[in-house]
Amino acid sequence: MSLGWISLGPMPSAPDLTVIHATTLTLDEARSQAQAVLVSGGRVLAVGSREEVHALAPRARVLDHRDLTLTPGLAEAHIHLVSYGFSLSELNLHGARSVTEVQARVAQRAMNTPAGSWIRGGGFLLSELGLGEYPTAQMLDDVSPHHPVLLYSRDLHLSWANSLALRLAGVTPETPDPEGGRIVRPLGTLLEHASGLVARAVPTPSEAEYLAAARAGADDLAARGYVSAHTMAFEAPAAPLALQTLAARGELPLRVWAALPHERLAQAHELGLGRGSGGLFEWGGVKFFADGALGSRTAWLHAPGFADGSGTGMPLDPPELIRERGAEALRLGLTPVTHAIGDRANTEVLDVYDSLRPLAAQQGVRLRVEHAQHLRPEDLPRFRGLTASVQPIHLQADGAMIRELLPHLEATSYAFRSLRDAGAVLAFGSDAPVAPPDVRANFAAAMTRVDDSGQRLAPAEALTEQEVLWAHTRGPALAANWDDEGIIRPGARAAFTLWDRVGGNARALVLGAEG
Repeated sequence: MSLGWISLGPMPSAPDLTVIHATTLTLDEARSQAQAVLVSGGRVLAVGSREEVHALAPRARVLDHRDLTLTPGLAEAHIHLVSYGFSLSELNLHGARSVTEVQARVAQRAMNTPAGSWIRGGGFLLSELGLGEYPTAQMLDDVSPHHPVLLYSRDLHLSWANSLALRLAGVTPETPDPEGGRIVRPLGTLLEHASGLVARAVPTPSEAEYLAAARAGADDLAARGYVSAHTMAFEAPAAPLALQTLAARGELPLRVWAALPHERLAQAHELGLGRGSGGLFEWGGVKFFADGALGSRTAWLHAPGFADGSGTGMPLDPPELIRERGAEALRLGLTPVTHAIGDRANTEVLDVYDSLRPLAAQQGVRLRVEHAQHLRPEDLPRFRGLTASVQPIHLQADGAMIRELLPHLEATSYAFRSLRDAGAVLAFGSDAPVAPPDVRANFAAAMTRVDDSGQRLAPAEALTEQEVLWAHTRGPALAANWDDEGIIRPGARAAFTLWDRVGGNARALVLGAEG
């Protein structure tokens, strides 16, 4: 097998050359495994055996990691990066198993928070709280009457507020439902866009607070072994601005691909935003929401809908809007990125994308569906050539809900194997702060299909370890049109992940200045 090598002019001097010794999985079909990688100036120069690489650069610095496995760097393909940074200091309700447990955590936070200050948090699931109906403000008033409280469900498509928060926001029983949202009566729960009525009353974080949250989120990902992230809008304009500021200062430890909310597409026109801006921060996508989420009963479904009789969910951005603004995005070289969870939402998005495929091909853009969570069998072949940006970790909490609420779609929920076989590019993420960006959980969920109840959801949809690794590295790179990432070959970005074992403990290894 020949040595992979790229000529970048005269050989750099020895201090500028680094050799990494490690069991190397390249994800490059030309040479799938190696023992050594030669790096300079933030780029891979050569890949081969230790002897081959030593002969090329006998005086290079050596990083000896022969007891570890080196792979292309991990990518987090779906995260709300600055919101995740904020969440690290907010009230964590993941794992709460009853309303009483939520009340106890809120009461504890209230004891350590000045009266009148907001208490924010999230991570609960209605099903895990044992609730058959939506929670009320009174449940929170009982433990926190003097602090406005706003809590988000794990999927972020439902919020739960106490009476003081509702009063500060001006929400009363007579307040009309906003477009694309619903205020549940008796008051306390807000669905989809209705959450914004209360969120607008929360004091706006300062520029310094946004920067701190951006730094916290990015640093946390880097510490987990990630080298890049796709941040998926659903945040204030100050959030991507904070990431851009960190990048300009040389303080961003990740390469970031950002999606712009479609409501701000006109600004993209005015600012001349487009693909390929370079550096560690890049505007790459335009985000749409076709529907809500499973846990909040707002996923848009074909009949018969939810098995508990709660309906067929809630459509959000109309297909006509996605088609029109998706075409605008494509003409700018940006990728339409559409959230679709329910089977009806996915059908409608695929219909829109079929009409956009010729323009996308002309622009060299791969259309992208976020979540693709519950699908009809007849829609699976339609994903050929699309990016399916999916989050295996959600399967763990959703398995029991799927069997209860969508038994007719169980076999094609989180259909990773079928999507891959259909020709979709799988790109794995977590949707943090919806779920933690825990790569070990993603590997376990995708390979075993075991949910939190200990049962296996659609086991035929399981992937192999190598396939999961590809979906967490090369898949996201292709989704972002980054041909130089997610692979170890000459010319690629020198951004790697080191593992004690693939799917186990990981840490990032990024070599060379980037900007």
